[in-house]
Amino acid sequence: MILTVDIGNTRVKAAVFEQYTLVEYFVFEAKELQNKIEIILKKFPNLAYLVVSSVGNVKKESFLAFENKLKVHFVSHQDRFPFVNKYTTPTTLGIDRMVLAAGATLQFPNQNRLVIDAGTCVTYDCIDASNQYLGGAISPGIRLRYESLHKYTAKLPLLTKEMPSSFIGDATAAAIHSGVVNGLIYEIDGFIDEFKAKYSKFIIILTGGDADFLAMRLKNTIFANSNFLLESLNQTFQYTINND
Repeated sequence: MILTVDIGNTRVKAAVFEQYTLVEYFVFEAKELQNKIEIILKKFPNLAYLVVSSVGNVKKESFLAFENKLKVHFVSHQDRFPFVNKYTTPTTLGIDRMVLAAGATLQFPNQNRLVIDAGTCVTYDCIDASNQYLGGAISPGIRLRYESLHKYTAKLPLLTKEMPSSFIGDATAAAIHSGVVNGLIYEIDGFIDEFKAKYSKFIIILTGGDADFLAMRLKNTIFANSNFLLESLNQTFQYTINND
């Protein structure tokens, strides 16, 4: 069994896999990390690997404490990936984006893929049918958009995400919701339209913490899976150990 851990900018997400089957899913704060992993290890004593992908600030030492119980692997740029990285600055490409690209390549062979991860940031990653990672885009996520409007203006309130009833906001709060949420929906649909115009035989994958919130409002057909990164982390590790 494999325990995958994704350390993001705001939360830690983890999942236990039996080969390619997701057994259980966990979400917690970074400060709870060691205690939560101890609980997971007690619940699943047959875990053999702990696989970590991190863009957050959790130190490796937090995981090395578990090396006496199972093998710990930190996904890095030195790992073997199932695609050719065409990024002009390959070592600056986030590990989370590389894992998502690997998962898309392995799950959806012989297709052009656009992976959209709607989390703290929204990332767009393009992998063509020849398994070449081409690059993508990065923009602020929903929470960052709300916080920016509040922080960098004198009077706009800090709101939490809410699906607007109309694109025309009839009050300040409604206008903010429309600008943030509808603005991001239009952005995502715009990227998808550009991708569709360039490629045939493609799949659009939407994942991340806000995937379910956004999915029903997009005009384009997508494959939505909020656990896609954890599934991709498991698949990437299995690919790595099977191709060493």
